Amino acid sequence: MAPLVETMPDGIVRQQFVAQLASARQLLWALREVGTVHCALGIHRDDVVDGGGKTLHSLFTVSWRDIAWAPRSVSAARAVATAEHHTHVEYLDLPSGPAAMGETVRTPSAESGLPSTALLQIHAYLPHPDHRRMAVLTLSTTAVQRRSQYRAILLGIAELTSFTSPLNEA
Repeated sequence: MAPLVETMPDGIVRQQFVAQLASARQLLWALREVGTVHCALGIHRDDVVDGGGKTLHSLFTVSWRDIAWAPRSVSAARAVATAEHHTHVEYLDLPSGPAAMGETVRTPSAESGLPSTALLQIHAYLPHPDHRRMAVLTLSTTAVQRRSQYRAILLGIAELTSFTSPLNEA
């Protein structure tokens, strides 16, 4: 990152950029600590007629969890049943095997000092064929009113998920 920072003019802009980089690094380390192996940011315009063209943001993560051995359908059901405050729970039969989806809406408490913006998190739990790991796909957004669209996006990703390497298929 040093070459990038060095191209910036000295002063407040550079200091702000460095501070934002430090915050981003802390976030990435926190994600890594909970087993996250991939994350992607989504920034797109709300094209729906009543959306007014405002910018929507999302965060997609893929995490691995170690789990106790159980049949895959049991692991999927257990994951969504034991998760705190899940709503809109759905059990799925995907090409990769049994899975479950659920969602939560979180709002920071007033004493946290954070804006009171609600955060929608949709989770897909896909047990690995080895019965000892689970892939957890999570799509988060503050566009709670677009719940069904984001759920459809995550379902599409989950349907395309495979536990086989495309390199071995040649």
